[in-house]
Amino acid sequence: MKTTCIRFLFVIIMIVGLQSLVLTQEKLKIVVIPKSNTALFWKLTHAGAKLGAVSSGGVDFVWRSPLTENDVAKQISLVDQCVAEGVSGIALAPMDNKALSEAVAKATKNKIPVLIFDSALKGTPGKDFISFVSVDNKKAGYLAGEQLARLLGGKGKIVMLRYMVSKSNISDREEGFLEAIAEHKDIKLIEKNRFVSGTVDEATSECMKMDDKLKEADGVFCSYEQSTLGMLYALRKLNLAGKVKFIGFDTPDAAIEALKKNEISAIIAQDPARMGFLCVKTIVDYIRGKKVPSRIDTDVHLITRENLNDPDIKKLFALPMMSE
Repeated sequence: MKTTCIRFLFVIIMIVGLQSLVLTQEKLKIVVIPKSNTALFWKLTHAGAKLGAVSSGGVDFVWRSPLTENDVAKQISLVDQCVAEGVSGIALAPMDNKALSEAVAKATKNKIPVLIFDSALKGTPGKDFISFVSVDNKKAGYLAGEQLARLLGGKGKIVMLRYMVSKSNISDREEGFLEAIAEHKDIKLIEKNRFVSGTVDEATSECMKMDDKLKEADGVFCSYEQSTLGMLYALRKLNLAGKVKFIGFDTPDAAIEALKKNEISAIIAQDPARMGFLCVKTIVDYIRGKKVPSRIDTDVHLITRENLNDPDIKKLFALPMMSE
């Protein structure tokens, strides 16, 4: 009886001690800085990051977003703001693979761990920043090229819409696409140097300027969300939607609906919610002393009308459930 009481008392002391440790543990402030907050991709990333913060416990999650995806100066100022505040950690999706390097180095010098996600930053993961969370963008572009070549039966004329700002992730997609297309001697790129950036409306306007090339094309590839929607709306205005094979990127509602209507032939999809979740979880694990991988690949998926209703595919464009 005496031994049982002693054991029970020991357990009570351990529980009280653990509760005291949790209560006195400093709450972490993790700031996530995306490229913007307008595209569905970033909304899904936000939801996943919030879920990662909730599941980690003891985390004050903050989302700070530039208004547009080409405001590099604003993104730099947001990183600098985090350094001035002395936040616990930063997860950053850099707009430019070089321009953000100095701001990240400043954060690291101030002992604020930085995790890079979505697009690469100049430097070495695990050394210049704690980890890099992203898809293999070259693989994604290659997958798009293979699918378009398959849909065209290995021959035809195609147009590729490119992004004008230095984003290594989108550039890698475009290079992967070009590599895949180069393997088909009977496919001709009739436009590969048309560059766009900014809003969907701006992308649409730029696409309309190459109406002659689009009317000649058998296939089209767009490498990111805004250009995919811009091209879709331009093809509709030109009465070409559904008449050319069209491979887009990312999963906004309008693109999914266009896929159902055969106006888009296939979509290359990421898993932004999972990406956001892993960003916060990884940086929290690092701060709490756990070993984290320097590179985390979140993989890409090919969405077609045939697999659109598969549960695993539907999760890629549905907001995850979470606790407030």
